[in-house]
Amino acid sequence: MSLDDIKETFFAECADQMAELETGLHEIQSSGPDIDTVNAVFRAVHSIKGGAGAFGFAALVSFAHVFENALDVIRNDLNQVNEDRMDLLLRSVDVLSDVIEAERTGSEPDDTSGLANDLETAFGLAEAAEDADDGDDALADFAPVMIDLADLGVAGTPAGGSFHISFAPHASLYLKGHDPLRFFRELADLGTLSVTCDTTDLPKLSELSPDESYLKWQIDLETESAREDIEAIFDWVDGECALSIEETGAPAADDGASLDAFLQSLDESDGGIADIDDFGRDPEMEPADAANPVADLIGSLEAADIGAPARQVEEQADAGNSDDGSEDAGARAGKKEVKKASQTIRVESEKVDRLINLMGELVINQAMLAERIGQAGFGNASPAALALVELQNLTREIQSGVMAIRAQPVKPVFMRMSRIIREVCSATGKKAMLELEGEHTEVDTTVIEGLIDPLTHMIRNAVDHGIEDPEKRQAKGKPTHGTVKLSAYHSSGRIVIEIKDDGAGINRERVLSKAIEKGIVARDAKLSDDDIDNLIFAPGFSTAETITDVSGRGVGMDVVRQSIQALGGRVNISSEPGHGSLFSMSLPLTLAVLDGMIVKEAGQTLVLPVSAVLETATLKPGDVYTIGKNNRVVKMRNQLIPIIDVGRQLGFADKRTDFTKGTIMVVEGGKNGMGAFLVDSIEGQQQVVIKSLESNYKRVPSIAAATILGNGQIALILDCDHIVSHQASDPDTAVIQSMAG
Repeated sequence: MSLDDIKETFFAECADQMAELETGLHEIQSSGPDIDTVNAVFRAVHSIKGGAGAFGFAALVSFAHVFENALDVIRNDLNQVNEDRMDLLLRSVDVLSDVIEAERTGSEPDDTSGLANDLETAFGLAEAAEDADDGDDALADFAPVMIDLADLGVAGTPAGGSFHISFAPHASLYLKGHDPLRFFRELADLGTLSVTCDTTDLPKLSELSPDESYLKWQIDLETESAREDIEAIFDWVDGECALSIEETGAPAADDGASLDAFLQSLDESDGGIADIDDFGRDPEMEPADAANPVADLIGSLEAADIGAPARQVEEQADAGNSDDGSEDAGARAGKKEVKKASQTIRVESEKVDRLINLMGELVINQAMLAERIGQAGFGNASPAALALVELQNLTREIQSGVMAIRAQPVKPVFMRMSRIIREVCSATGKKAMLELEGEHTEVDTTVIEGLIDPLTHMIRNAVDHGIEDPEKRQAKGKPTHGTVKLSAYHSSGRIVIEIKDDGAGINRERVLSKAIEKGIVARDAKLSDDDIDNLIFAPGFSTAETITDVSGRGVGMDVVRQSIQALGGRVNISSEPGHGSLFSMSLPLTLAVLDGMIVKEAGQTLVLPVSAVLETATLKPGDVYTIGKNNRVVKMRNQLIPIIDVGRQLGFADKRTDFTKGTIMVVEGGKNGMGAFLVDSIEGQQQVVIKSLESNYKRVPSIAAATILGNGQIALILDCDHIVSHQASDPDTAVIQSMAG
């Protein structure tokens, strides 16, 4: 794996850590801090800083370090959270994301010193660094303590050469996220060694600086490896430490300890070397006790269970969080098992897409095989037919598993919207907060990717155009903080995403006036409220008086609608003046495969999503009623449902005269209610591969996509929501719905 590949993995992990960070801070803001959530956000920043240091991303390491210290203040005292500090932390998330993106693209990161200073001031970081303790005098006579692994009494020396290594890290080594323990572990893989920590340069506690490095190590290594192998271990920190490697004349004494045992002992010492930073910090510690932490550490090393596996670096970062150190080894082992159960692997999206395409071809070939077996006259109990059934079941399982790989929760996209709201509020002086519901709802990752831009624009509009200024809200008896609710749920085999605000709603008089002014509608046009609301989707339409960074250019809502339609979805709007607006987007769960109901109508083969079909029936003469201008309805499910002549609506056939001939399919059309689709016959049920009609031809109303059937015939997949909504716009349908209510 090349360095570029490793960097890409790091940035992919950064995206995961940023999502966890944003989620955690959102939970803290809405529900208050709890230690688990605070630890999670701390670990996220800590992991980003550590990885950034390995690649020398100095700007990222520097800001993440300050951010991490601010979070550490909250870790130590959950009562340190207030509104101003939360605002700084949320701004820090945005800046950290920007710095990561700058490092990813190789551009120069923006200056972060201003926000870093704000964090240090707000969280008292500068003062904390200067604090001294009463134990300073007792530490004045602090003597160097040599920690020799030979004291552990673990023997075993390989034959070969011996080396003496002097290792003195510079401060920059730590700032870049490196840990001396990692080098010791790698040296241990080469042979047997003893490590001595030299604290000669360690000053008084009051003189300690977090920006300096005081510890040095003397290492004796007995190994069969060459000098070049030792040097290779330190290649990553070339220039970040003082290093000398000398070959000695004879192997060292056969009393070196296992480095793994030493490192495990450090892990179990509740902080290891990092505890030096805490000498004398406890105001209740007696001076005599403050002078003996290293002796205590040695005692813990002697009593340590050196056979236990070392904890992960992330757990080291979390050391000391609990109120007491009494957690037993069994509890730690239990936690480790949980971690193993959640392991994941990263796969390039192109490989998953390739797998999806192959799965689609498998579905098509399976359908073709079924067609040929049927044409050959094999009975249902024949070996060929039974083998086909097994193949179909296996194919369905494969399809389900593959689609589960591409299914992702919408939460990462939803969490991005928090930043959009903060940016718009900062630019406009408004106050608003984001509420999430159903953020764990899953959908195809391709759909998620296509949602980012439309959602961003709609959230920005909800705050800029919907939410009122704090003074106006207060005058109306509303809270000064507006609310934008972003929700997701499954309905009829689709995902529905809603954006609801509690703002002023759509000013229809102003919208209509602007539309007339721009020539979008005629001055004498008679439009319903829904028609006026939908004018905001007209190209070039905007009600903003001035052009700003937020809005006013008239490029947006029409593009939003086009983007949603390109995903096979649609967007609807409803608004109540003075109370807010609701935007609803309905999209397919996947853009690859669906379970389809194959029907015949007017000589055409059509496909309906099985998930949208509620019921099928044949009609008798007394079941059909005429309402309004020759509109037919049927009473089913205790309500009147309009009959939709599919062939006529799609332009395949003339108007029917006998509605009892054919089959009725009751179809759910989202928020537009239900429709009774009238077709000639139902041919069966089949999995079909979705082929985009828009990318291969153009957007066609009432048609969602196309597919290839087992006989090689191309069939159109109906857009049931659009067909039902088209019927719902008929004035006579309103009469039907009122009667049904």
